[in-house]
Amino acid sequence: MHKFESFLLENLPTSNSIHPTYEKALQEMLVAGGKRFRPALLLGVVKAFNPLMLDGARHAAYAVELLHTYSLIHDDLPAMDDSPLRRGKPTLHVVYDEVTAILTGDALNTYSFEVLSKAPFSDYTRIQLIKELASNGGLNGMVLGQAIDCYFENTPLSIEDVKVLHTNKTAKLIAASLKMGAIIVGQEKLGEKLYEFGIKLGLLFQIQDDILDVTQSSAEAGKLTGNDEDKNSFVTLIGLDETMREANTLADELEDELSNFDENLKKELSSLLTKYINRHRN
Repeated sequence: MHKFESFLLENLPTSNSIHPTYEKALQEMLVAGGKRFRPALLLGVVKAFNPLMLDGARHAAYAVELLHTYSLIHDDLPAMDDSPLRRGKPTLHVVYDEVTAILTGDALNTYSFEVLSKAPFSDYTRIQLIKELASNGGLNGMVLGQAIDCYFENTPLSIEDVKVLHTNKTAKLIAASLKMGAIIVGQEKLGEKLYEFGIKLGLLFQIQDDILDVTQSSAEAGKLTGNDEDKNSFVTLIGLDETMREANTLADELEDELSNFDENLKKELSSLLTKYINRHRN
């Protein structure tokens, strides 16, 4: 991921605006780092099937990271989670103001599609990538999940409804990252299989976040923890022990599916996925 990090830093969004802090705000959360988990999934799939396409694929991975970063900025706003910390840094509405944070998120959202539109792929591939990112990050994906999460914040849901919530809010963008990698290398049939795997992976990712919210400090997590009491988290609804059992069951299923991947794909994804699949067990 070192080359992706370099690519990201060399291609930070810029502005010719007279605004004194707009450009810095655009770059702040991107420079702050993060797991880069979604770009790593996309690039891992590409490397498994056609390493020569990695340079071009970094544009798509960057687009995913831009969209993900916008979602974090908006998720932390006072109207949503009202969080003061993200990626170990003060959130944008704390550093600047709420208007700046909202507009920065808007800008990164739309810039992600500008980046994809200029990516060095065929027109067909670009359109498929734009479609995938938009459908999973937008009104029937991540945004829908956020809307459900906020609307039912003080209203307990069934565990099945919570899974629907987090499938949209978290899992679909993770699943899309895997599928986009498959689209780039012309493996669209495999992309459907990877998408289903990614939905399970994303759901596990959210269950683990709920566990870490009650087991880690804010400093350890790099974001505000202990903040889910009024939310429909797995721990709030079924308790920590049952949530751990849910996570273990899903992790075991994912490890089993991973073991049956194509050898090259398994080789490229195993080190990354094994780490994240088991992070709640550490």
